Amino acid sequence: MSEKRFEDTSSPSLEATDVHAAPTGYHDVDVFGREEDHQIQYKTLTWPLVAVLMIAEIVSNGMLSLPSSLAVVGLVPGLVLIVFLGAFALFTSWLLIQFKLRHPEVHNMGDAGYILFGPIGREVLSFGTIVFAVFATGGQILAGQIALGVLSSNKLCSMLYTGIFAIPTLLCALPRTLDQLSWLSVASVIVIIVAGVVGMVGAGLHPINDWANQFSVAVSTDFVNAFISITNPVFAYAGHFMFFILISEMRRPNDAMKAAYTLQIFATTFYAVFAAVTYIYLGPDVASPSFTSLPLKWSKAAYGIAIPNFLIAGSLYSHTAAKLLFVRFFRKSRHLHEHTVIGWGVWISLIVLMNGAAFVLAVGVPIFNYLIGIAASLFASWYTYGIAGAFWLYDAWVYKGRFEAWKRRWAMCGLSWLTLVAGAFICVAGMYVTVKQIVDAYDSGEVSEPFSCGTD
Repeated sequence: MSEKRFEDTSSPSLEATDVHAAPTGYHDVDVFGREEDHQIQYKTLTWPLVAVLMIAEIVSNGMLSLPSSLAVVGLVPGLVLIVFLGAFALFTSWLLIQFKLRHPEVHNMGDAGYILFGPIGREVLSFGTIVFAVFATGGQILAGQIALGVLSSNKLCSMLYTGIFAIPTLLCALPRTLDQLSWLSVASVIVIIVAGVVGMVGAGLHPINDWANQFSVAVSTDFVNAFISITNPVFAYAGHFMFFILISEMRRPNDAMKAAYTLQIFATTFYAVFAAVTYIYLGPDVASPSFTSLPLKWSKAAYGIAIPNFLIAGSLYSHTAAKLLFVRFFRKSRHLHEHTVIGWGVWISLIVLMNGAAFVLAVGVPIFNYLIGIAASLFASWYTYGIAGAFWLYDAWVYKGRFEAWKRRWAMCGLSWLTLVAGAFICVAGMYVTVKQIVDAYDSGEVSEPFSCGTD
């Protein structure tokens, strides 16, 4: 990995940069460099396509847990949480994007970890990115398994559904550049919107009996159940770990904030409307995923429409894990930019490895759904929220006058520290809640055998 630093020659600004051009010298230090004569050109994405990729990755099966979160704490507190966490995610998006523009050599969270914490930081944040991406791929494969099971009335072994879904997920992850995946993501965004609308219409046409008196404005509950209502939207917004990789493949990286605004405004609005409408009509017993609570024909319609979204989201996650390692192996090498046997051989091997690991975990670990929660608590809490504060604090300390810079920008300094504290709280509390759920699942006998062939 190149250790050349963009910031060696200039002091990065802590303010928003001009959106019409990349910072001076950006393309000389950026991981992909100047690509005019390269066979494989990565920096081809426009900001609308980046927005589509972000939405396709983030707005997926995670939204199906949101109505059940409202059932735990009530309509108003649940909606406040969804909107607040969406606004918070927009703020941390801004912090991440500004850090990337000030440090164009950053391609992924591992590179950012190296700047903040040295070699150990690089390895820890790289490992976390790969683990979370693989687990998220497995989560999408399980969502595809559920969808295929509903469509076929669970006539086949669940492992077979998982395998059927894993194959196209792997194939769609194979393109070397995100530009080639972006056009598939357009369809992915369209189908998840349509699926959500179908789900809401199905709930509205077939509400529970006396639905107007079944939903609650607010609900009193214990800490464990209440925190589940926080973790569900936190993890539904969990996609920031991919932002550096996405911005690295943009033609005009300074346009990245436009994509982030599009993502967060759409996701927050869509999540709030979908969660509220579904909860109001299906009531306190709404399942997670919520499509399962619909009448069978509406459940089949919603799941059937959503399948391409689950597939593309899984492909984006596995692509991200493979891309991190591929760039780590071949940074500054011709294998990164040319159609070489070694380059393609390693790339295909990494894609197969990441998808294979996701498949094995999904079918072989009985508590895999809970392990996704642990991985999200450990890593998504930091990547989406906590570590963004550290990025601003680092640049202010190193380039703008250390403690005096923090004093001058006391408001941003305070927000950055609060962001770190919020990430730590979500991490620790999320781990506690998930571990307790695992213990309760074993105590109640809900945990199945590894590689079981259930049809439920």
